[in-house]
Amino acid sequence: MPKMKVVQVPKAGADFEIVEREIPQPGPGQVRIRVQACGVCHSDMLTKEGLWPGIVYPRVPGHEVAGVIDEIGSGVTQWTKGQRVGVGWHGGQDGTCLACRRGDFANCANLKVCGISYDGGYQEYMLAPVEALARMPESLDAAEAGPLMCAGITTFNALRHSGAMPSDLVAVQGIGGLGHLGIQFAQKFGYMVVAIGRGPENSSLAKKLGANVYIDSAATNAAEELQKLGGARVILATAPSSKAMSSLIDGLGANGTIVVVGAAPEPIEASPLQLIQGRKNIQGWSSGIPTDSEDTLRFAELTGVRPMIEKYPLAKAAEAYARMMSGQAQFRVVLTM
Repeated sequence: MPKMKVVQVPKAGADFEIVEREIPQPGPGQVRIRVQACGVCHSDMLTKEGLWPGIVYPRVPGHEVAGVIDEIGSGVTQWTKGQRVGVGWHGGQDGTCLACRRGDFANCANLKVCGISYDGGYQEYMLAPVEALARMPESLDAAEAGPLMCAGITTFNALRHSGAMPSDLVAVQGIGGLGHLGIQFAQKFGYMVVAIGRGPENSSLAKKLGANVYIDSAATNAAEELQKLGGARVILATAPSSKAMSSLIDGLGANGTIVVVGAAPEPIEASPLQLIQGRKNIQGWSSGIPTDSEDTLRFAELTGVRPMIEKYPLAKAAEAYARMMSGQAQFRVVLTM
């Protein structure tokens, strides 16, 4: 039987290991994807370190998958061999829980996560349920499309559901893996875009990405600077620092919202008075479902939004993961097959 290269975590907290497995056959309702690229996301730590409850090992991480359908299982009628597809964080739903019955698949009580509930994209071929698939435009490079399946959909979806309208003041906190895409999407949505980072060295990059204004939060009070500009309708909080998020609440304008997509463990602190005056909001946002991914990919194709990436071959997955965890990557790390 033909073999394929697989990068797996043998047990929680263990190093990655490269193994060979037989190329799997898709079951009913599944397709087999020939993986072309897979982004390395900080959330892969949940698999690597065993932080997700009930995860079963060995497990192959990866939920920023870009590839081509290589084989289809029985009962699959809406997908064909040779079709370009992506798989993101949302790896499927049960279809029976209350959220699913209401059509709210993103909040499924038994949500499947690619790379956690089943093997993800750190391999040459993978199996995926059809409900996890997103159609991918032909023109998108696979290595650039991969991060759009997680960082891209998260920022795109959060912004388009934030309530901000074209010409509104929208701030993006953080110029990293999420933030550098958030700035681009915000600019293409027609917002007045303010990028908030630490240090003057980020100014030129932020403006190149589409920011109208850059605020150095290490040198000035970012909330006060936002108020000088009229107050933010939306602050997209991408950098995982609860302290930094808390410090920006007073930068919101009336009816303004901080939309949190950067996952930090510490609590965000806000006094009731801060929220009551001006009717301000703090809202969390997760990524989205495959149709949201399709919207993200099409919008990126149309407008030229692309992630900045560093490529590594599959055999160097451990090095790629370490680079991502270092926080020094510019800005998304991608495995190529």
